Amino acid sequence: MSEAKTTASGLMIEELTLGEGAEAKPGQIVSVHYTGWLTNGSKFDSSVDRNDPFDFPLGRGYVIPGWDEGVAGMRVGGKRKLTIPSELGYGAAGAGGVIPPNATLVFEVELLGIR
Repeated sequence: MSEAKTTASGLMIEELTLGEGAEAKPGQIVSVHYTGWLTNGSKFDSSVDRNDPFDFPLGRGYVIPGWDEGVAGMRVGGKRKLTIPSELGYGAAGAGGVIPPNATLVFEVELLGIR
């Protein structure tokens, strides 16, 4: 769809589908479907597989920084691929025994709704 752009923080954003709906802004509750992979291609989590969208308050630190930055500005119906460096992900700690320390993460995120 478009070339990936890298933000000042190091987050890489690739627009897969441009949404036509409302724009996600910090402070709103957003509902997304997502799938996450490590850079070796191994999938570690997917709301799509569970058929259970994930809702969170945007820009409030409820999710990893790469998500707060990468979902902001999306429009409902849009889909982005986010390549998130470890410092915007889970850092040196990793997460849940599934995400190793200092891992770069790749997410496909679809914005389903805003409230």
